[in-house]
Amino acid sequence: MASVHFLPGLTPTNEAPVQKSDDAAGFYVLGDKLVDPKAPTGPIAERWTTRKFENRLVNPANRRKLNVIIVGTGLAGGAAAATLGEAGYNVKVFCYQDSPRRAHSIAAQGGINAAKNYKEDGDSTYRLFYDTVKGGDYRARESNVYRLAEESANIIDQCVAQGVPFAREYGGLLDNRSFGGVQVSRTFYARGQTGQQLLLGAYQALERQVAEGTVEQFTRHEMLEVVVADGKARGIIARDMVTGAIETHIADVVVLATGGYGNVFYLSTNAMGSNVTASWRAHRKGAYMANPCYTQIHPTCIPVTGDHQSKLTLMSESLRNDGRVWVPKKAEDCEKDPRDIPEEDRDYFLERIYPAFGNLVPRDIASRAAKYMCDEGRGVGPTVKEVGPNGEEKLVRRGVYLDLTDAIRRLGRDKVEEKYDNLLDMYARITGENPYEVPMRIYPAVHYVMGGLWVDYELQSSIPGLFVTGEANFSDHGANRLGASALMQGLADGYFVLPNTIRDYLADGPFEAIDESHPAVVEARESVQERIDKFLSINGSRSVESFHKELGTIMWEYCGMERTKEGLIRAIGLIRDLKKEFWSNVRVLGSGESLNQDLEKAGRVADFIELGELMCIDALNRRESCGGHFRAESQTDDGEAMRHDEEFAYVAAWEWGGEDGAPVLHKEDLIYTAIEMKQRSYK
Repeated sequence: MASVHFLPGLTPTNEAPVQKSDDAAGFYVLGDKLVDPKAPTGPIAERWTTRKFENRLVNPANRRKLNVIIVGTGLAGGAAAATLGEAGYNVKVFCYQDSPRRAHSIAAQGGINAAKNYKEDGDSTYRLFYDTVKGGDYRARESNVYRLAEESANIIDQCVAQGVPFAREYGGLLDNRSFGGVQVSRTFYARGQTGQQLLLGAYQALERQVAEGTVEQFTRHEMLEVVVADGKARGIIARDMVTGAIETHIADVVVLATGGYGNVFYLSTNAMGSNVTASWRAHRKGAYMANPCYTQIHPTCIPVTGDHQSKLTLMSESLRNDGRVWVPKKAEDCEKDPRDIPEEDRDYFLERIYPAFGNLVPRDIASRAAKYMCDEGRGVGPTVKEVGPNGEEKLVRRGVYLDLTDAIRRLGRDKVEEKYDNLLDMYARITGENPYEVPMRIYPAVHYVMGGLWVDYELQSSIPGLFVTGEANFSDHGANRLGASALMQGLADGYFVLPNTIRDYLADGPFEAIDESHPAVVEARESVQERIDKFLSINGSRSVESFHKELGTIMWEYCGMERTKEGLIRAIGLIRDLKKEFWSNVRVLGSGESLNQDLEKAGRVADFIELGELMCIDALNRRESCGGHFRAESQTDDGEAMRHDEEFAYVAAWEWGGEDGAPVLHKEDLIYTAIEMKQRSYK
């Protein structure tokens, strides 16, 4: 049992009886050690400053002798590559896209948080820290979150200096808006294109270092294995996606900045290429995977329209600043034109249930509330067929309204267009409906993952020399991410955190030189080639896409917005059966010596299948509800998530158990000294 530490005189307030039996017994092995996060001690406001001073330096002459590999060119990877290159290290940066500008960070819409308190509405570093820990349902690591809040203000200054065109007020000052889970305005934005503008800023900084010769850039390259030599990460095996060539790249340290794994659900708001392969290959080599079941369901997605879709489209959470979410009070009104439903027959359910936060409750709460309305038969939009746990079919409406009518009446259409026009134009193009005239329809969808590779306070994984940044690590968001915090973490990690932590590790370098003849390199390269040959030799009857789609259906049904013991056990069995069929019946067309997108997808889906099983085991083990992880067996009388701090106030750090072995669970205690653990309330 993990120990929980509280401030003097404080005790948890939500300790209800919890079933002590281990639902996941037989699915995993319990490790015999606690994982050390190497977190600093002392007053929380001084920890990061103290650690930066204590970390060793690398003098400029020695930096030129050190080689760094960075995989991923989104905000975290691009910012890190630019910063480390400018510092004088020799950097190789890899992405599978044709340009770093196409990293999925570019798709972020609504904004980036920072504790600047420009609105004089009570914001502060501590309040951003508090909101983030509370929003994550007290399952985030305290020291990391406070560091993130500290660095937030520096990010804005950095990006303004790069020319990022943040929105400004009439007088020229930077403007702010609110996002879910907070009662202050701290979100800086560039219309609905914030991710795009921030990524272009990082891209310019990166390309400057490419031109200077400190960074070497490899586009259309996919990392397929990490090289671990003498217990340290020393390089990667990558495939040139155009020629099919398998390449070896050696360095003193490796950084993964490869984003999240939401595409395990098949339908998500992620880019089609987003995958878990880099992280999963590292996991199989010894890197712990932390809290893999923590998935964020975003409440403002354009609803699913049929089984023809391969991805979903997000509408920015910023729309909840001015849009009001509602459903008809009477099920018989659900087929009506929403404009014909009078005010007294509308249920503004978020405002009704959560009056203190209204439409700006956190994403997990807004998503479940929308699901409950639709489960009651008050969803809107076209009917869709759903298959229940026992194969039963039913027709339901999966949508609620996001209505801008009041905002247009209050502000005028011109002001609404000024704030949201590109988002609303995108909605109109996709749905064929005019959101200025007809309320938008939205429904929750998979968006972000809070789980990821385990890292310590230095952002180093359980493999020495392997660092992980951005969404690829687990460290900052707990069981639910607040809106506009993903961009904040990516840039904080890349510009300010990693450059100050990686130098302590590199102070011991350069490490002993290795080349392609080293046994660890040979093993990694041969394993990649054998895997490719295996995919191409099976010659079964099912497409890779069909396996991915079936996996996604299993994951959404049993490990999606609501999880149960019975459903998760069933899902594990279904995924294991799917894995057996995949390796005996998948059909991968083409060859490995050229561009082959079918081959690329096969590797990614194979890793998704293994990840999906671990996600379900993790969800089965965590017999509590917290944030986006909602176990139906653990809820309050009014349907809110019920944590069990006495048993589960820990990070679940999973070790690979081998091809035929069970995963091994290690625990990291969550220790709070600067914040009180209590039941979340947004009412």
